[in-house]
Amino acid sequence: MQQAPRTGDRLTDKSTTPDDATLRDWIGAEACEHWTALRAWIDSSYPGVFTPDWIYGGKTHGWSLRYKKSKAFCTLLPEYRALSAVVVLGAREREKVEAQREALSPGLMALYDAAETYHDGKWLKIGIASAEDLQDVTALLALKRPHRKGA
Repeated sequence: MQQAPRTGDRLTDKSTTPDDATLRDWIGAEACEHWTALRAWIDSSYPGVFTPDWIYGGKTHGWSLRYKKSKAFCTLLPEYRALSAVVVLGAREREKVEAQREALSPGLMALYDAAETYHDGKWLKIGIASAEDLQDVTALLALKRPHRKGA
């Protein structure tokens, strides 16, 4: 007997890339609003820079939507009734975050401080359940890669 999905479970059916309807049903209406808003913000802030790419991370990690140019920008994780973004911060990016500590939310800085630093940087998985969470992600992404001029 198949177990019902639990909050945070990933889309793991490898046979089909998630479409809009599947995504909306899986993450829920509120998370879908944040998904749409974040994608629109990336598109308008970095016009023509990124081509989002669905990647399959196996049965454990399932599907995610990656934004990448030469380096990873962020990865969106559609989870059951939830949405998260993964942002990896290299050494230069961590310096920018440290310089802007006071301008960033206490919740984001607590997550940043708790994240372990690996050889390729700090990996932050940020849950997006509110407008404030969405603001945290966009602020971090703007530090990671400044907006294009005129955007």
